[in-house]
Amino acid sequence: MTADPLRLTGDLAEATERLLRTVAGLTAADVAAPSLLPGWTRAHVLTHLARNADAFVNLLTAARTGEEIPMYASPAARAADIEAGADRGPDDVLDDLRRSGRRFDAAVAEMPVEAWGATVQTRRGPWPAATLVWGRLREVEVHHVDLSAGYRPADWPAAFAQRLLHEVATGLAADPAAPAMVLRVDGAAHELAVGDPEGAPTITGPAPELAAWLTGRGTGELLTVVPDGPLPNPPEWI
Repeated sequence: MTADPLRLTGDLAEATERLLRTVAGLTAADVAAPSLLPGWTRAHVLTHLARNADAFVNLLTAARTGEEIPMYASPAARAADIEAGADRGPDDVLDDLRRSGRRFDAAVAEMPVEAWGATVQTRRGPWPAATLVWGRLREVEVHHVDLSAGYRPADWPAAFAQRLLHEVATGLAADPAAPAMVLRVDGAAHELAVGDPEGAPTITGPAPELAAWLTGRGTGELLTVVPDGPLPNPPEWI
């Protein structure tokens, strides 16, 4: 799993194209229908994705110029923008998503090498600028699933699923509220421990299924627990 943001741009381009193909097949009724996110229609999710691309442009610009540019003007402005865009039809939503993605790509292309070493301020605290391409890729792939329009965690590329799983497991390992468990990917010798592995259940399955379960995008029905018992209840993911 590379940490080089430019090596992830190809993955992001492919993920974005898959998302755009899905959206291109949606009708007006489809975009107005509920998504997997409580209280949000598919149009809400897609508008969020477009505004998220612009927010990442702000962060890339801050890293490149050294200016203090917030990700969003304010939490209220972010919410208002999503609500304002949620009443649009599929053509407008698709055009917005496509244009905002191009703005993000252009901002990445403008980044000099040294700017990737900057730290930017996100809604969730400081991030290295070098993680922004991964952050955008994660948004596209996870929210594509949230559309509930045929794209499932099993459709995630293997490299993405593995990286997401490692990221979430690392976050849980630092969370004292997370239940102890050992995560094992089918066919892999390496294990990921959350909390004290001594006596903790081992959860085994495909990387996409493990990542989907930990992020609230799957029920874990394809996972096995040893010793036999219910799946643990991990804290809510971001």
